[in-house]
Amino acid sequence: MMTSSTVDAALSKRRTLGARLGERTFLAFLLLPGVVLLCAIVLYPLIRSLVSAFFDENLLYPGMEFVGFDNIAAVLTDDFPRLVGQTLIFTVGATGFPFLIGLALALVLNQRFPGSRLLRGAFLIPWLIPGVVVSFLWMWIFDANYGVLNGILMSLGAIDSPIAWLFQTDTARTALIVAKTWNTFPWIMVMLLAGLQTVPGELHEAAEMDGANSVRRFFAVTWPHIRGVAALVILLEFIWNFQHFDTIFVLTGGGPAGTTSTFATEVYDAAFKGYDLGHAGALGLLWMILLTVLVVVYVWLSERDEEGVRR
Repeated sequence: MMTSSTVDAALSKRRTLGARLGERTFLAFLLLPGVVLLCAIVLYPLIRSLVSAFFDENLLYPGMEFVGFDNIAAVLTDDFPRLVGQTLIFTVGATGFPFLIGLALALVLNQRFPGSRLLRGAFLIPWLIPGVVVSFLWMWIFDANYGVLNGILMSLGAIDSPIAWLFQTDTARTALIVAKTWNTFPWIMVMLLAGLQTVPGELHEAAEMDGANSVRRFFAVTWPHIRGVAALVILLEFIWNFQHFDTIFVLTGGGPAGTTSTFATEVYDAAFKGYDLGHAGALGLLWMILLTVLVVVYVWLSERDEEGVRR
């Protein structure tokens, strides 16, 4: 015959088990919509695109034929180094210049002066504008016929006739980097400014008392404290620029003569202009492999910084 204490213990155990099951069911219901969206919008299209790399598949006719690694071999032998080089030119330029501008502004706005808070908000405006809108804005600025840049330069006497900025290789690449820099530097400024806020003021005061000038204080005091944040910002921006699409697509479309095309625009052209899903899938596969290397480096740096903070 069960005692009252045994019955109470059994009921308490059942209540605990029921509470755990209830929490798990609740968590499962919370996770379910996100998992479904992830599978439907991200995983399925990704896997489907990668599978296309091993098939001869075209949008103009139905069916698909397995061809193994033929598509990948064709991509590797069809100016693949040129495509990687052009992607890196844009990526390095669109990462380095906004970083330098963002760092300079962060150092200035980290000082206390009248209007500093207002300037912090004002400098965020380019980042708040959608990328497509920014691209059309700069396309209007660089337009050969009625662009603002040509108008200003001609009024100053710097040029005699309008320049087709977006139809010459060197100027087109520069235009892309300028447009992306204008859109990107604010978030870099904010991240670096947050890092600068963690630098102890006592260290700067001590260095100043020792006779260190502003440049010396930056490299001896400031940079060691924000180096980790700067490295992660650079790597994240590099990854994003390596797969950037909208600015290039709107401003140049990969032209002139494909000299500003990157992996993003090349995959789009292969799939929706050439209708060759197999070729596009092979490009996407190789592109993903290169991006995976960058992501692994980013994760490694993040974990290393977390371990350093814990220590």
